[in-house]
Amino acid sequence: MELNSESGKVTPRVRLGKRLRRLRERKGLSLRQLSEQVGGYSHSYLGRVELGEQLPSEALVDSLDEFFDTDGVLGELLELAHESVISDYSRTFVSKESLAERIQVFTSSHVPGLLQTEDYARELFRKALPGESEGKLSERVAARIRRQRIFEREVALPYWAIMDEAALKRPLRDSQCMVEQLGHIAQFAMRPRVVIQVIPFAKGGHPMLGGSLTLMTLKEGGTMALVESFDSGVAVESTRRVVELTERFDLARSLALTGDDSLDLVRRYLKGYEDECDS
Repeated sequence: MELNSESGKVTPRVRLGKRLRRLRERKGLSLRQLSEQVGGYSHSYLGRVELGEQLPSEALVDSLDEFFDTDGVLGELLELAHESVISDYSRTFVSKESLAERIQVFTSSHVPGLLQTEDYARELFRKALPGESEGKLSERVAARIRRQRIFEREVALPYWAIMDEAALKRPLRDSQCMVEQLGHIAQFAMRPRVVIQVIPFAKGGHPMLGGSLTLMTLKEGGTMALVESFDSGVAVESTRRVVELTERFDLARSLALTGDDSLDLVRRYLKGYEDECDS
């Protein structure tokens, strides 16, 4: 059980569990009695949440906030717990996504995070973090999927994603995982203000081999950049450096297939994975 962070501070997950236990005990309820009051969630599940062994679902937290009349406090703690599993170098960058007016992203070996399905994200984390527990992996996946709410705005967010063909070619786990992932990309590409492009192998090298870049334009007009490799990254706000990175993105975009041709390529790979599933 992860009671403390590396700095010795109580983690948001444990803080949430302790708050829940205090609220329950103040009402004089056992875990079984609380289970009956909040929709039948198992008492063992509630116990793991109180011990900080597992994060609760959003539905459970909503029920608990309503039952204890805590004005969303437990939901806020859950939000902090999800943020805590995001890499330190990208946490500030990610925290500003809600303020984004446009997002542009390039990835060289995998599908961009905001386009990932749950299964794909889980397998990506599993491969990148081989020592991670299943519980921790689930928390990372949940945090990534929560970030995709940015696309639920009333006015669609402009989103431009470019990926290397390697992201389509390399199966992360099995053909079914890739069928779901590429099917999701194909559907997402049809949304308004979304552009998805692929740099084909035939174009050879490009300015961002081996890494990924996200450019985020904020409401006040400034642009931030996030540069990542396989186990590290850095958030960039320097205007000069952001301009240099934007030039790299533009060069990569110039090598990519058009949106329509890229979608055709995605669908060809999708068909190939579907055939493998059927064989």
